[in-house]
Amino acid sequence: MQSEMRKLLQAVRDGEVSVDDALLQIKTQPFVDLGFARVDLHRRVRQGSAEVIYGASKTPDQIRAIVQTMLDNAQDRVIITRMSPAAAEELRESFALHYWPEARFALVGDLPEADGIGTVVVAAAGTSDLPVAEEAALTAEALGNRVTRVYDVGVAGLHRLLAEKERIMTASVIVAVAGMEGALASVVGGLADCPVIAVPTSVGYGASFGGLSALLAMLNSCASGVSVVNIDNGFGAGYLAGMINHMEAKK
Repeated sequence: MQSEMRKLLQAVRDGEVSVDDALLQIKTQPFVDLGFARVDLHRRVRQGSAEVIYGASKTPDQIRAIVQTMLDNAQDRVIITRMSPAAAEELRESFALHYWPEARFALVGDLPEADGIGTVVVAAAGTSDLPVAEEAALTAEALGNRVTRVYDVGVAGLHRLLAEKERIMTASVIVAVAGMEGALASVVGGLADCPVIAVPTSVGYGASFGGLSALLAMLNSCASGVSVVNIDNGFGAGYLAGMINHMEAKK
């Protein structure tokens, strides 16, 4: 992913940003201490994407203060994950906030234009997996990726997945979301020639142990090129997919 620092230096080279303005951006303090949180202002420079707010357990006032700090320091959009509907409703009074309740995902600002090298496919085994799948898809979109959703393609009806094999085989990276026995990731990994990020969900009956069965199955996948994130971690999968989809050859 092209770093913000590289973009800034190219803008100076092209005469779009003055040397003094660029120096001011570089000299900006690396974080702001709010007492309850230290907001990382240099994460875009280091990693290419700004800090993301984990909304669970934070009060609306805490989230509001963090968002305002980021906006005051030239962040044009802010991602908030695991945010409650009540908190979202309260923050709408202060910001232009978009909220997707199924995924508990919020965005202050608008979704960016896609600038990745290809398409991120998010495949979900069943309808019960959609909250996690949507968190992954929205995260990838908010980070500038084109996303295709392929939902309800679990291996209990394999023909449903095979009907989408063209999308699977032309993706640049795939996020495979499944609970129960977690078999979707291995099947997708056997069809695709791109990285597959497996996301176990906590969906399933008693012996699924809250997603542990799917997690272990995905970790033991016989398909090459399958990596695994934590149970229900749609955000982590979407973020990683976005990084892969923005990779550049380093000379």
